[in-house]
Order: sequence, then C-alpha cells, then structure tokens
Amino acid sequence: MTIRAVVWDVDDTLFDYTTADREGMRAHLVAEGLLSGYGSPEQALVRWRQVTDQQWARFSAGEVSFEGQRRDRVRVFLEQELSDAEADVWFRRYIAHYEAAWSLFPDVLPTLDALAASHRHGVLSNSSLTVQEHKLRTLGVRDRFESLLCAAELGVSKPEAGAFLAACAALGLPPHEVAYVGDHPEIDGRGAAEAGLLSVWIDRGGVYAQGPDTVAAHRISTLAELPALVRADTRFGAPSTFG
Repeated sequence: MTIRAVVWDVDDTLFDYTTADREGMRAHLVAEGLLSGYGSPEQALVRWRQVTDQQWARFSAGEVSFEGQRRDRVRVFLEQELSDAEADVWFRRYIAHYEAAWSLFPDVLPTLDALAASHRHGVLSNSSLTVQEHKLRTLGVRDRFESLLCAAELGVSKPEAGAFLAACAALGLPPHEVAYVGDHPEIDGRGAAEAGLLSVWIDRGGVYAQGPDTVAAHRISTLAELPALVRADTRFGAPSTFG
C-alpha cells in the first residue's frame, strides 16, 4: 500500500499548543492582576483549561459559533456578564501573550524536510481557517502544505469521517493513500482509521498518554519515526506500534 500524502493536525502535533497556552495565560493573568484569586498559577491554568474544553465541546456540537465559544470562555472564566465587545477585548489581550509563546516542536522541520520530496502535505484542524492560517504563517510553515481545511468552515469536525474524507478530496487522493498524524488517540487516531486513512498517533507523553487503548492507530513518540512508517506497508500484515 503506497502512502502518497500526509495530512496533519496542528495543535500539539506541529505546534506546541499546550506550552504556548500555559505560558501565554500565565503572563496574561499576571498582567490582568487575576492570579490573587487562585491558590496558585497552576490552579488558574487548570480552571482556564476546564472552561476551554467545555466551551470547545459546545462549538464542536454546533451549539455556538467559533467566536461565541471564545466569548463564553472569557465570561465563564471571569464569572462576569460581559458584552461581546468586552469579551473580545479581553480575549485579544490574552492572544497577544499567547502568540508571544508560539513555537513548533523541534522534530517538525526535520520531518517535513525528510518527506518534502516524497510526499504531499495538507492540514486538517478542528479550529478555523483564520486561526490556523495565521498560526502556520507566523510559524513559517504555511507553504509546506497544499491544503488547509478547518472544522469551522467545513461544517464537520474530527472524528467524523466526513472531515477526513474532505481532507483527502482536497488532495485528490483516496483515503488509503493518505496518512493522518494527530495527537489525540480518539479524535485523530480512531477517527482517521475509521475513515480509511493510515492513522498515526503522535504520543508526546501529554494528557492523552494514559488514554483509551486505540489499536487502530500507529503510535509514535517522535515525528522522526514518521518517514519510515509512511514509506512502509504497515496497514496490512504488520502489527500496530500502539502500546
């Protein structure tokens, strides 16, 4: 089985979202004078992450717009009834600190370079085009990817098969000729496998490392393992590297 293209998740796969979110929010809370309301910076960050996950779930379920989930994150976190404009201004101040902490993982550029001549590349994210286009350009890698698809514009999000199939269609390739690389064992790993792609879970030892057993995905701990995986016939007759 020949893999001709790799489609990538962005956050915590290419881009170190967890570190940027943590350091950006820490700097923002200090600037806003809000840390005193929590026992420690870590507690404040845990609360922000809980609120973010709750509101993102509402967005993924179609209950609120992308902009709406951002505003509601601010309102719930601050426990204040803010207007849309007030919530937007607060979130923009946070974004300035967040963007100052942006970086790619160190294994990203060497892997993209290693696959540049042999494989085509695209992006599929559960975010929005505005956000991810800006992020990839700021990080200097947007021109590495032929296509960029995001849930906010697609109207379907991972782990739904339609999202993965749309990414394959954007490259003009059938699913069995495309690998998908993401950091979430269920949303990315199982979702891609069930859509018929070669599914690769990049396990960087984060919050999903102790997650459910996702035998459908090939597990790697560094992107340095990816070139050999996508150049080999791993879909049939070879065991998954998960676990």
